[in-house]
Amino acid sequence: MTTVQDSGTTNKAALAKIRTDVVGSLLRPAFVKEARTAFDDGKISEATLHAVEDRAVREAVRLQEDAGLDVVTDGEMRRLNFQDSFGASVEGYNANRSTLKVYEQRVEGSAPGQRWDIPTMHHAGTAVSHRRPAKARLKLARNIPLEEYRFASQVASRPAKVSLIGPDRISQRFDYESSTAIYRDIDDFLADVIAIERQIVTSLVDAGCRYVHIDAPGFTAYVDESTMAQMRARGENPMKNFARSLSAEAAVVANYPGVTFGIHLCRGNQRSMWHREGTYDAIAERLFNELPHDRFLLEYDTPRAGGFEPLRFVPKGRVVVLGLVSTKVPELETVDALKRRIAEASRFLPLDQLAISPQCGFASDVVGNLVSADDQRRKLEVVVETARQVWG
Repeated sequence: MTTVQDSGTTNKAALAKIRTDVVGSLLRPAFVKEARTAFDDGKISEATLHAVEDRAVREAVRLQEDAGLDVVTDGEMRRLNFQDSFGASVEGYNANRSTLKVYEQRVEGSAPGQRWDIPTMHHAGTAVSHRRPAKARLKLARNIPLEEYRFASQVASRPAKVSLIGPDRISQRFDYESSTAIYRDIDDFLADVIAIERQIVTSLVDAGCRYVHIDAPGFTAYVDESTMAQMRARGENPMKNFARSLSAEAAVVANYPGVTFGIHLCRGNQRSMWHREGTYDAIAERLFNELPHDRFLLEYDTPRAGGFEPLRFVPKGRVVVLGLVSTKVPELETVDALKRRIAEASRFLPLDQLAISPQCGFASDVVGNLVSADDQRRKLEVVVETARQVWG
């Protein structure tokens, strides 16, 4: 199994081929949640909160390195929501600062395993996490991903990757109907989004980051009938949206030699719930051939994702990271069962183009999924052990 040590000059070919991966977020320890609540209530300073988060990042990195993962993240310990990489970094949205309590309220009364329809998406909360309009043209105000990377890379002995929310989701969570005084249309808006995201990526590359991961959960909207119906009700053409998003995603990562880019697709991940269903079949050929990313991290933990047949469209030289280990349930997958799934996938894509990871983050927002810290550790370890037995 390929193991990449972070020497500061990590080879792109080595990073692109690693056999274990993670999506980004880890469960927030109780001490982080307590500090965040105290900060929200004005009881501690931002500097005090930051010191607590530093501790959590160190522990998150140690957890991943002890498990044997080839690449690590900071666990998104500083984010309330995985989309804060953009929503909390920019100015120009008509949006409010969020709190831990808001995220707890969003999932009150919900049950694990059910479909969640995001009832508060129009709440005047943070941008991207909620569908918000613009009050001015967007600009980068605070480069949160760069701050995260600088600290994580200092405390990690293995390569640290950074997760950014992609332009597809950003466009889906933009209330363009109420923003025509600022942006003439969605293309005008996306041009600013791409420019800001490239500004973030460039800063990360300049700081030494060699693996940037794009979260693009919105792409499964184009295979989910109820979500496409919502688009049509707004007068949108889902396939036109899909084509626009493919171009935008490609533009964000264009012309960064020496940098590995991954893109992650899932069907929702909120307190062990899900948002969408539908297989990759309808979008696979265009998705795999029009996106230039090196690694496709695909959710494959439930029948909602369908079979592995769409992998036949993946071009040579790209790697599909099979998200076979669920972050939603505590039950631990077995190595033998995972090996059988990988063997099944290899019927459609050579083993040399496959890798394994959890299917999503363990805590897409600060609330987290209904699994324990021990469940999380054991699931990371089974990812590594499976990779060792499959790839050597």
